[in-house]
Amino acid sequence: MNREKLMKMAGAVRTGGKGTMRRKKKTVHRTTTTDDKKLQSTLKRMGVNAIPAIEEVNIFLEDSVIHFVTPKVQASVVANTWVVSGSPQTKKLQDLLPGIINQLGPDSFANLRKIAQQFQKEEPHPAAEEDDDDVPDLVEGETFEEAAKQESSA
Repeated sequence: MNREKLMKMAGAVRTGGKGTMRRKKKTVHRTTTTDDKKLQSTLKRMGVNAIPAIEEVNIFLEDSVIHFVTPKVQASVVANTWVVSGSPQTKKLQDLLPGIINQLGPDSFANLRKIAQQFQKEEPHPAAEEDDDDVPDLVEGETFEEAAKQESSA
């Protein structure tokens, strides 16, 4: 190839300098660290404190478990807020349950059994209980009119 031809092609490729087009839109490169800093500052305002030495966290859903290995756990008791950050794995409850029961130990297993027995019992709904303000049941053979006559005569 000719040197002149190469120089001519290189001149056409020029991206800066006099006479070149300006950018139409300025691209903003946002990093995730700014979002993380905002989140951390908000958590700090809420009074969240780090809880050290937690090896794993399991969040139980209806049919699955969100499992965190070595998460960063922060809590604020006043705000009733817990923050679990790390890499989660979603697993089926049946796959994870035997491993969790082994970790509970004998004391916790007994407590878990008691809780399961309480849920198996059919407890009446609190709204179904009778209030003292309700009208009492009548005794057999009596009517409201007879009870009203007795009260007015007494």
